[in-house]
Amino acid sequence: MAKVVILFSGSLASRVAASLVQRHPEVEQVQLLHFRSPFAAETEALRDLVRGEWSGTVLRTQSLKREYRRFVDSDGGAFSLRECCIQCRALLLGRSARYMERIGADFLATGERVGRHGLGAEEMAWLEEKHGVVGRILRPLCDRRGSIIPSLEAWSSLDQMSSDGPMHDEELADVAVRLGLAPENPLGSCGRCKLTVPGFGERVTNLFCEEGFTLNGLRLLDFAYYYKLLFGAKVVLAVDEEEKRELQNLFLPQDLRVYPATPHGPMALVRADWEARSEEERTHILELVACIVATHASAGRCASVPVYYRLESDDETLLVNARALGSLEDLCAIPGVLGMALRDVTPATT
Repeated sequence: MAKVVILFSGSLASRVAASLVQRHPEVEQVQLLHFRSPFAAETEALRDLVRGEWSGTVLRTQSLKREYRRFVDSDGGAFSLRECCIQCRALLLGRSARYMERIGADFLATGERVGRHGLGAEEMAWLEEKHGVVGRILRPLCDRRGSIIPSLEAWSSLDQMSSDGPMHDEELADVAVRLGLAPENPLGSCGRCKLTVPGFGERVTNLFCEEGFTLNGLRLLDFAYYYKLLFGAKVVLAVDEEEKRELQNLFLPQDLRVYPATPHGPMALVRADWEARSEEERTHILELVACIVATHASAGRCASVPVYYRLESDDETLLVNARALGSLEDLCAIPGVLGMALRDVTPATT
């Protein structure tokens, strides 16, 4: 009888894999192992999910915050999701292998599927050999027979994977229903790796090329509207009330807060090395930021918008009038403004 650690993210794939392994007649004991990452939101919903679907099963969590830099290779190259996934898999497998040895587990089970994000059988075999766990990784979703339970040996052998390939998403949902699991993801998008979101990986690569970046700076990348300006300045916009609450917690004393004198308008956090900038450069940054905020508040109206600003470490609030441009797209045509939007957001109405 086997003791199995299950790599558990809360995704449908990891839930189906966990259920298949837990039901296997050769498995005596299972533990769920979850890694907390700065690229996936931490949420109590994960523990609620485990309590609901795996009542009585041990859940262990570990943090990857100290190793998150290894997720993304930023040595001057462009972001590659495939390379990032391989680096992530190597990190998770290495940590999991050490945990297996510590508790005396026989196998590690995952919801991996061959070909997802470019991770093929060759890469899987290389990772197994690198971490000394050849033949000890169970991948039930690489077998299309789904809930028809083969031997653990079949699940652990890369050579015995179904020639028809791993399960498709539709087949995965069908197996979930047969196992009594809800086919939708109860965690929603919060459990999704942010690096799979188009554009986010490029933001991270850009940030990692800077000196002295922090987790605070990494969290700023979550916002849909994120602009880089000349002189190294950054502008992050919160356009609805939920985003404003999140952004409120990320202001540092040296950050500039900018917002229009209109109800329900956007709020901007501006981060720059103000002391290293001349008075003329600081004025130019402020003019660009005011234009960005005004355009998000009143795009299409070409109106003059009063905009407030103040340093977080200063009690004095100042006012400047800025003209809104015709559209958000026009902002990126301004010299010195680089827009890095993740999604389209309708500007707040006045």
